[in-house]
Amino acid sequence: MLETIAIILIIMWLLGLVSSYTMGGFIHILLVIAIIVVLLRIIR
Repeated sequence: MLETIAIILIIMWLLGLVSSYTMGGFIHILLVIAIIVVLLRIIR
């Protein structure tokens, strides 16, 4: 479940970069959360 959410957040972040559409720091906060979730899954 968390892994799926992380993947979705990363895809949204990449789409934001490609289209040059970012909602300020919010999208970067989502990216950081996604990376943390992925790292926790790998560690476990």
